[in-house]
Amino acid sequence: MDYRIFTPKDRMEQLITTNYRLLNMLSRFGISLGVADRSIEEVCRLNGVDCSTFLAVVNLFNNPDNPQEDVEFSTEELISYLQKSHTYYIDYRLPAIRTELEKATQSGGKQMQYLILNYFDDYAAEVARHMNQENEEVFPYVQKLLVAYRMGENLSGGKNPHIFSEQHNSIDVRLGELIDIIVKYYPGGATNELNTVLYDIFVCQQDLESHNLIEDVLLVPQVKKMEEALQKKSEKRVEDDTLSERERDVLVHIVRGLTNKEIAAKMFLSVHTVNTHRKNIMNKLKIHSPAGLTIYAIVNKLVEIEDLDIQ
Repeated sequence: MDYRIFTPKDRMEQLITTNYRLLNMLSRFGISLGVADRSIEEVCRLNGVDCSTFLAVVNLFNNPDNPQEDVEFSTEELISYLQKSHTYYIDYRLPAIRTELEKATQSGGKQMQYLILNYFDDYAAEVARHMNQENEEVFPYVQKLLVAYRMGENLSGGKNPHIFSEQHNSIDVRLGELIDIIVKYYPGGATNELNTVLYDIFVCQQDLESHNLIEDVLLVPQVKKMEEALQKKSEKRVEDDTLSERERDVLVHIVRGLTNKEIAAKMFLSVHTVNTHRKNIMNKLKIHSPAGLTIYAIVNKLVEIEDLDIQ
């Protein structure tokens, strides 16, 4: 198999024939066959797909042991791809394997068949729970986070998606255990049906590993990047809005009605320094009227209303 990095100018036909497993990528991105000799870039444009996102997923899928760093992709398009992947596994791939497995294990006896199918059903239910949790909690959180990141606003509440990636290992391991159990301990004779379904389970396991890798390598770092950027902005905003002790003292004198000259004499400062403090206070608080400064000082308990000469 030719593990390589594809570029927008490479032919889509070449991508498909290089690694047959990449066929699943096309349907999840909504790309039709009949690509002729068009480039990847042309096919993506014709199908309304963001080429950078498509290549980020394909190249990671095709080179899982050597992922590229700092690749560009659309977060919205990646989430759409992941959601379609979840639908593929839950509604099509796992039920199809279950049907094949039921037919293939008939020769091993009813008890063995029951145990194998029960194991697989538990596994499929675990996958469905994990993917539905991402659909219902993680992806909406990431979409809200993306809006906040673009607007430079704070985002309160929501699930942190990093914890969900921790469940990927158990999903991979359980399917591998089922393969080992059948290979080592299945009592029935070898059949084409059983070997075929085992092959399909192997392929499904590899596909799920790649799917989880896409989430862990592309989505989670992007989320961390946005969260950290918003956190820094929030901390800077708090820092910018916080008055120093000297500024609080100046503010108290301002709301008590003292002039800059009187404040300067009382605090042993120059009038110029007092004027600078006054400007900084107004800029930090975004309040420019004496009445507004008075309200701020009272609410934040810098002065008592009884101490002010309010008519």
